[in-house]
Amino acid sequence: MPLSELGPGAHALLGAVNSVVLENGSGGALLIDTGLDDSHARKLLREVEGLGLVPAAILNTHSHADHHGGNAFILKKFLGLPVYAPPLEAAVINFPVLEPLSLFGAMPPRELQTKFLLAPASPAQPLDAGQHTLVGAEVELIPVPGHAAQMYAVRVQDVLYAADALFGPEARGKHPLTFCVDSAAQKASAAALGELSGVRVVLPGHGGPTSDLPELARLNLRAYERTTGAVQGALAGGAATVDELLPRVCTALGVQMTNAGAVVLNRAVVSAHLTEGLAAGWARLDVRDQRLLFAQT
Repeated sequence: MPLSELGPGAHALLGAVNSVVLENGSGGALLIDTGLDDSHARKLLREVEGLGLVPAAILNTHSHADHHGGNAFILKKFLGLPVYAPPLEAAVINFPVLEPLSLFGAMPPRELQTKFLLAPASPAQPLDAGQHTLVGAEVELIPVPGHAAQMYAVRVQDVLYAADALFGPEARGKHPLTFCVDSAAQKASAAALGELSGVRVVLPGHGGPTSDLPELARLNLRAYERTTGAVQGALAGGAATVDELLPRVCTALGVQMTNAGAVVLNRAVVSAHLTEGLAAGWARLDVRDQRLLFAQT
């Protein structure tokens, strides 16, 4: 698929996960998120070359494998290319086993060592939020934690790449249990993006661009609240462990889990919403019969 123009010098490679290409005005390009694997990265490089540009740096908005899995392929062709990411996310990009390790709670078994959870390592440098000039490209990095611990949205004048703080309609429909590590922060980040002014076009990490940022934020907030409601409904069935609550939540949302990766990812989502519930007072945590139980208050 050819690049879509988002604005002057700003382009997007749309796909299962989106990548953004920013021209730096001197023949170079800042590549924002490189996709899941070599296939996506190869397409990205081909389109960048078609614009007569040369990659000058990579910026990863967060450390999930589908957003930095293409780094290694690009770095093999452009040795020494700098890679930037939020500080905590940079640690995972440097040591990708941290992603499945954190989801499983121990060294992951073979079933969790797939490209969807374990990308090749790349030498990411930590970068703070705020205004930056990266290899000649002017960007504003906006903290949007929740989906990941330290994710950034990227703003270039009136163009906003929301990364995975916001999802397009098709992605929301495909994944009703939208992944997060902090559901309260996920909601706050979506709400904050929805209030930004002067945004002409917004591109989510998954889905096509739109001109209606407030509506996109509202639709995502509604989906996040629906997950919270499903977790609250699961608690109404009686005190249970996270693993016992998970199928209740999945049944309520029509989710079918068929592999180990889906189970650990969705388990993390339920855990995140339970943590939100503990802080908000609608859930409580007990240790009973050598089990960690959650219940309604």
